[in-house]
Amino acid sequence: MHIETIIIGAGPTGLGAATRLHENNEDWLLLEAAGHFGGLASSWVDEQGFLWDHGGHVQFSHYETFDRYMDAALGADGWISHQRESWVWMRNRFIPYPFQNNLHRLDPEDRWKGVQGLMQAAATAKAASPVHFGDWMRATFGAGITELFMEPYNFKVWAFPPEEMDFAWIGERVSVPALEGVLKSICTREDAVSWGPNAVFRFPREGGTGAVWQKIGAMLPGKQIRLNTAVSSIDPVKKTVTDAQGNSYSYTHLISTMPLNHLIELAPGVVEARTAGDLVYSSTNIVGIGMEGPAPEHLDTKCWMYFPESNSPYYRVTVFSNYSTNNVPRPGEQWSLMTETSESVKKPVNHETLVEDTVRALKEDGLLPAGVKVLSREYRRIEQGYPTPFLGRDAIVDPLLRAFEAQGIYSRGRFGSWKYEVANQDHSFALGYECVDRLRAKAGPEAEPTLHQPALVNGRRNP
Repeated sequence: MHIETIIIGAGPTGLGAATRLHENNEDWLLLEAAGHFGGLASSWVDEQGFLWDHGGHVQFSHYETFDRYMDAALGADGWISHQRESWVWMRNRFIPYPFQNNLHRLDPEDRWKGVQGLMQAAATAKAASPVHFGDWMRATFGAGITELFMEPYNFKVWAFPPEEMDFAWIGERVSVPALEGVLKSICTREDAVSWGPNAVFRFPREGGTGAVWQKIGAMLPGKQIRLNTAVSSIDPVKKTVTDAQGNSYSYTHLISTMPLNHLIELAPGVVEARTAGDLVYSSTNIVGIGMEGPAPEHLDTKCWMYFPESNSPYYRVTVFSNYSTNNVPRPGEQWSLMTETSESVKKPVNHETLVEDTVRALKEDGLLPAGVKVLSREYRRIEQGYPTPFLGRDAIVDPLLRAFEAQGIYSRGRFGSWKYEVANQDHSFALGYECVDRLRAKAGPEAEPTLHQPALVNGRRNP
C-alpha cells in the first residue's frame, strides 16, 4: 500500500498534521500505537472514578488556527476559563509566583539577600557572559534569588544540574524582574500575580485534557487512522514503514512524532545509532490523591503551586479539582491534588515509596488536612516527560533533523523536535500543521516558524 504522507503518532503534533492534510484532501494515513488519541496530552480515570492528566496541562495559545480547532472540538460551553493563580511554597508560607516579583512576602533577611543579589547583577550586567543555565540565573537574578529559589527549584523540575543546561530556551518561560519593580513591590507590599502567557487559561469542562484530542481525532476520517498500530521498523531507503502486525506501507513523506531517540533506532542508517544516547531527557512521575469532602479554604482559588524545598519529592502540585468539578466522581463532595516529580540519572526516585513520600510531604506542606479521608492514590510514570535543553542541544539536534529530512522523514513534536520552548499543546499542534504546509509548498525551513523561530512565534499572536 502506498500512502503519500504517513504520520506516526496521534498526539497533538500528529493530529495537527492530519488535520492540515485532511483540510486539503491529501492522501494520508496515521499510525498510533495506543488505542486512543492524545499521546502525552491524554487523560485517564482511576478505579475510584477520579480523572487525571499526564501532567499539569492547561490550554492557552499563540495561534488563531489552534484556537479555532479547540473551539470546534468542545464548543463554547465545553471550556472553563481560569485566571492563573500560582504560588511558591517555602519558608512555611505561600508566595505568589513569580517568586522574584514578590520578595516582600519573605522575612527581612531573605528579602535583603534577594535585593542585594539583584543590585549586584545589575551592576555587572554588561560584563556578564553566561555559559550555562546556572551562569544565566546568577547573572540575571544575583546570588540571593538564585540560591533561595531558582537553583533548588529548577533542579527539582529538570532533574539535571543547571550547569548541564543551556539557557537559550528561556524566552517567555521565566520572568526577568526589573530592580525598580522589585523594590516597588517590597515598599508597597503589593502582590504581582497572573504573570506570563498563561495568565488566563482554559480547561475542558469534562474529560480532562485528553477529551480535546479525542474530539479532534474524531473529526478526522476513521478510514485513514490506525489505532493500536505500533511501528516496528522504518526503511529510509525503500521508504517503507512496517507495523507490529507485519503490514508494510510505502510513503513519499513521513512525519514522525515519536521521540527522536526512538526514530534513530527504528530507522537505521540515517544517522549514527550512538547519537540517540546524546539526547537528554527526564522522566515524570504523576501521583494523584483523591479526597472526600470539600477542599481546604486556603486552596479554594489556587491553580498550582511550586515546591523548591527538599522535604517534598514533587516540584509542582495542581489542585486538579479546581480546574473542573467534573475531575472527581462526585462533584462538590470530593477534591483532588495532582503532583509531579521529576527523575533522571542525576536525580533518582524510589518508585516503591514515592506515593507514601508524597502523602507525607503533602501533610507537612499543609495541603492535606489532618483527618482527611483519602479515597484514591494513583501513580503513573512517564519515561520521557521533558526534553531537556541540555548544553549543546541545538548543535546535536538540528543536524539530526536535517539528516532525516534529507531522507523524506520529518521528525516533529515535543520529543520529535526536542525543543522545550515550543512543546506546549498549541506549539505541538502547530509543528504538525506547519510541516504539512512546508511539504505542500515544497518550501524550506522558513515555512515552519514554530520549529525554526521559537522566539518569533512566542512573542506574537500568530495568524
